[in-house]
Amino acid sequence: MQISFTNHKLAKLLNNQKETLRVHGPVNGKKILLRLQQLAVASNLAEFAQLPQTHVHELKGNRNEQISVDVKQPYRLLLVPDHAETPRKPDGGLDWLRITAVKIIEVVDTHGT
Repeated sequence: MQISFTNHKLAKLLNNQKETLRVHGPVNGKKILLRLQQLAVASNLAEFAQLPQTHVHELKGNRNEQISVDVKQPYRLLLVPDHAETPRKPDGGLDWLRITAVKIIEVVDTHGT
């Protein structure tokens, strides 16, 4: 799957292993790097979601259409589909099988915000 980032600062941070570990700590940092690696080798979001302990789910409310991926409790990797036209199912929901590119928005405690 193709991965992009919401801004240059986030891309620079998450594409640098040493910096990711420094900023997010050794446990969270390693998990973030693992999730990015898993996303990169997955063909689509549905395939990625089948991996154990990812707990991939769509958010609602003010984070509608954002997708949450578990890192280490309570932190999540937030992403959105990165397509010219968002792949959708006939019912209007996101079509995870056709999501082959994502944009990383942030690493955050979604329950603390």
